[in-house]
Amino acid sequence: MNHNLKTKLFNHKSVNVITLGCSKNLVDSEFMLRQLKAAGFEIHHDTNIESDVIIINTCGFINDAKEESVNTILHWSQLKKEGKIEKLFVMGCLSERYKEELQKEIPEADGFYGVNDLNELLQTMNAPFRQELISERIITTPPHYAYLKISEGCDHQCAFCAIPAIRGKNISKSIEALVNEAEFLAKSGVKEIMLIAQDLTWYGVDIYGKKQLAELINKLSEVDGIEWIRLHYAYPLGFPYDILDVIRDNQKVCKYIDIPLQHINNRLLTSMKRGLGGDGTRKLVEDIRKKVPGIAIRTSLIVGYPGETAEEFNELYDFVKEARFERLGVFTYSHEEKTPAYQLSDDIRPAVKARRAEKIMTLQQNISEDRNYQFHGSILKVIIDRQDEDKWIGRTEFDSPEVDNEVLISINSESNDTFNLEPGIFVNVKITGSDMYDLYGEVVERL
Repeated sequence: MNHNLKTKLFNHKSVNVITLGCSKNLVDSEFMLRQLKAAGFEIHHDTNIESDVIIINTCGFINDAKEESVNTILHWSQLKKEGKIEKLFVMGCLSERYKEELQKEIPEADGFYGVNDLNELLQTMNAPFRQELISERIITTPPHYAYLKISEGCDHQCAFCAIPAIRGKNISKSIEALVNEAEFLAKSGVKEIMLIAQDLTWYGVDIYGKKQLAELINKLSEVDGIEWIRLHYAYPLGFPYDILDVIRDNQKVCKYIDIPLQHINNRLLTSMKRGLGGDGTRKLVEDIRKKVPGIAIRTSLIVGYPGETAEEFNELYDFVKEARFERLGVFTYSHEEKTPAYQLSDDIRPAVKARRAEKIMTLQQNISEDRNYQFHGSILKVIIDRQDEDKWIGRTEFDSPEVDNEVLISINSESNDTFNLEPGIFVNVKITGSDMYDLYGEVVERL
């Protein structure tokens, strides 16, 4: 396509970016939206608006995510057939994994682009990449919090995971670049940043020759306007203990860490290629809690991995009962092509996987209810996220948005007049009640 034709097709057009999958995808979309806006497009994100151009940023991690991505592509393909949109582009993990198949099956799409093909997509749309905007994004989360992706890809080779095949080896952003991003976010009104990566703990090895997560966190905490820093997706093997000192001592760092452990049985951990056995996993959890009293540990587990016996599942169940994690999610094993585990027989029936997941989540609900009850009468620092009819909704430092607990605060004229509540502010809340996943309270002080 020549330049004049591209200009004719794409100047003064509206574009709607649909983001599927994880928060890392969301960050990619936000950078793309900024580039598109600079090129003169009217931009939208995750709306049903039938814009001139639709870009779908797909997820291809597990079966459910792939199915959602395909259904979304088919939905917009149909709208293109009906003449309601002009152009449809697909990018991200799904098109990285299955580009040739998608091109054959969905010819209505005008192009499929992989995870590293943003520049190519922008050029197709007559929107050349602007280097001077490399630190800028269109924030699509509520304006007071945002995700900060500190690295791309992963050097680990977990048997069940397709990410290294999709996104390649670990590539860290420099501390300087990340501080610049954080400064842009703070100037945009962001108060809380959530550090994300496939593996936070490997940060810096490729560019500094050593793990530099602790140094990065300390530098980010110096950014004016950022009040909370939260850590997601730490890998258990080779865990950098120096970050625990930072979590404990740096007032801007939330006492919270997301560390997917996946299982506790030695045989399964070996088959999963996790590199850390059951005893090492137990010791790590114990060490984190000793080093940072009161920390909230979020973890995720896999049930129904190939060959998981009833006894091995019961060992995992007992581990959850003993560890009493503050936050926990369970995934049923998804048999993914081009992973080492794909060579194994996916021999656990879906109904068994579902029952095992439900059993652990029922246990976790009881643990969560007990833990929440212990906060009765205490005063906790809370960030206000939104208003919902007759209540304000907020979170403590122990809770990440969308996946963790919330604090529900009743709205009354007295508290509104006294504290001028609004999203993005911090308040002290006295906890007066709780249930499995929520705390209830009243504001006692605006911070």
